[in-house]
Parts: sequence; structure tokens; C-alpha cells
Amino acid sequence: IYAVLPPSPFTTNTKPRHIKHPSKPKPPSPSVSANLPSLAFHFPARMAESSVNPTPLLKDELDIVIPTIRNLDFLEMWRPFFQPYHLIIVQDGDPSKTIKVPEGFDYELYNRNDINRILGPKASCISFKDSACRCFGFLVSKKKYIFTIDDDCFVAKDPSGKEINALQQHIKNLLSPSTPFFFNTLYDPYREGTDFVRGYPFSLREGVATAVSHGLWLNIPDYDAPTQLVKPLERNTRFVDAVMTIPKGSLFPMCGMNLAFNRELIGPAMYFGLMGDGQPIGRYDDMWAGWCTKVICDHLGLGVKTGLPYIWHSKASNPFVNLKKEYKGIYWQEELIPFFQSATLPKDCTTVQKCYIELSKQVKAKLGKVDDYFNKLADAMVTWIEAWEENNPSGKSADVANGAAK
Repeated sequence: IYAVLPPSPFTTNTKPRHIKHPSKPKPPSPSVSANLPSLAFHFPARMAESSVNPTPLLKDELDIVIPTIRNLDFLEMWRPFFQPYHLIIVQDGDPSKTIKVPEGFDYELYNRNDINRILGPKASCISFKDSACRCFGFLVSKKKYIFTIDDDCFVAKDPSGKEINALQQHIKNLLSPSTPFFFNTLYDPYREGTDFVRGYPFSLREGVATAVSHGLWLNIPDYDAPTQLVKPLERNTRFVDAVMTIPKGSLFPMCGMNLAFNRELIGPAMYFGLMGDGQPIGRYDDMWAGWCTKVICDHLGLGVKTGLPYIWHSKASNPFVNLKKEYKGIYWQEELIPFFQSATLPKDCTTVQKCYIELSKQVKAKLGKVDDYFNKLADAMVTWIEAWEENNPSGKSADVANGAAK
């Protein structure tokens, strides 16, 4: 209900309070502190937030990006949560087809003709007939945060039967710090009801800025085609009430159907590659973006969270069609994973753009030997950055909040 209320007429500052890290409490008394080293004391973020709403709306700072080939009737279910926000709809496939959007939503809709018009020759870096086209929405957005969701994802319910406001949970994840340098066995220490466990270094308790919030799914799991074929009736019914930071140095298979990120911190790395029409591979778009993003986040000292929120994934895609799309990728990923695990970036790569250009060079030098497709992809990565900088001339996204490369 709160999400659809208009702002108070007495509010003069519409921007929510951003808590970048937990506030520090008063230091211990001299008798206690005399024998302690200089430490960064943890003060739970929930206490710092007690005087403000714990779930900032970010109404004017967040875009919802939806790739689609069909009418967006699914938005009716999301209306209580999405209606206050601006939507960017990226229409894939036939641009002459009319996509119907329920009344009452504030949105922009872009089809392939619009992409070609806006990007010109650089439109070649945007995939066609693949959900990877969603990254065009990331590029044209002017907001600080992005939430992207697929059109077959519905509102899930928690074990008590309460509908889950996925967007609200993503905002919580993004506005609280991450802990990539030391694993907390109670998972996210900034959530209500938990904290850092005994033995967690005090010097690391401030955490780092969170760049990515990766949500999960109930019902249809996000399986590859071989697993789909072996387990056609399997459904995910396990609701795990947890959010955790993916440790530095660990990769993960990012899924784009329920994903949020800080566009200013990591936006230029959220390129979903060349997939779909005219390409030898599909269904690796979000994972490619995730591998690139994680390497860059590790280098720049940014955090990636996974876990809550859940959405309800309503239908399984055809495993035989998926197998055709994934076939080469299933073999290639045995080369891709070691490449990203061993990838290092020089210290002078202090912005996401510089990191991404350097990564593109390494893709061409090392993965180009696997297949010529990766030479083409490396060129597209450079084109993507050029398009990003043309459409974001302020360079705002180039400045990483906590600066130094690790």
C-alpha cells in the first residue's frame, strides 16, 4: 500500500536517505579501549535507519527494464509494486507488432527500429531475437538504479502466504553494504535480527558498496537444457530466507530475470553480449554479463549479493529449443570459466569502462583461439562502451564510489 501513496506535500527533499555504511557508535570507555587496537566498530544499519523509512522508495531514481515479445498483461499482478516507477520496455522481434501495456503505467517502449535510429551503426552490439536486448534499456536509462524482470515472472508468496515485494527487497539489498572480503556465517549482517558473528574482523565491518542484487525464483528453476530434459517435472519449492554476499574471487551464474543493480557503479559492465539471431549461441547473455561484472566488481572493491527476493517463474521454456541455443556454450563454458577465474586487471583500470575495455582485449587474445565468435564479441564489447559513453556523456557512471582498485 505504501508504494502507491503520493509523496507528502510537506516533503522538501524527495531523495531518500542513503546509508552507505553502518554508523559508528560511541567508542568504549578508556578503561575498555586501552587494550584494544584501533578498530572500526559495527553499529547495525537498522539502528541508523530508525528515524527514516527502512525501505526507501527511490521512485525518481530507479527504472524497471522489461524485454518482451508479447502483451504485458503480467504487469497487472505487479501493479501495486511497479506503478509508481518508470518502465523501459524493450520490444524484441518484429517491430511492426503492437505491444499492449496496461493503462496507468509510466513507460517508454523501444523496438528494433528505435534501437537502430538511436545507436546508428553501433546498434550492431544489441542482440536481436534474444532477451539480451534488455541491455539497451540499461543504456538509455538516466536513473541511478535498474531493476530488470522477465514477462513470465509473477509475484511470489513467502511461506506465510504474504505477497513478496521483490523490488522493495532489491532496494534494501542495494542500499546496504556487502561483505565480499570475509564470509559471515549468518549471511547478511545488515538484515534485521542478525549481525556479524564472533571472529569477524572489526576492520571489515563497514563493508563495501553493493553494485548488484541477484534475486531467485520459485516454481520453474533456471536450469540448462540437459538438466531440463532429465528433470522435466522438477519445481523449486524451497524458500530460503537469506541474502548473502558472493565472496571475492568466486564467480556465479547470473540470471537476468530478477536482477537489480546500481547503474552508476557498474552499469557499463552490464552488457548481455551477442546472442540470438545470427549468432552461434544463446541463453548465455546474462551469465556473460555476470562473469564480466563479477571480475570488475572484485577489482574495484564492489559487492554482489544473491538470495532474496524471490519471484514466481511461471513457465518453462522448450528444452529442445534451449539445447540448440546452448549446445556450443555447454562446451565453451569449460574454457570461459577458467578464463574469468584467472582474469586480472591492471591497477590503472579505475573505472568500469576502463576495466571493460581491458577485459575485451583479454577476450580477444585468449578466447579468440576457442572460436572466432569471441573476436566478434570482443569488438562488440568495445562498441557497447562507445555507445554507452555517447548516450551518457556526463561520465557519471565512470566514477566508482570507493575508488581504488584492489
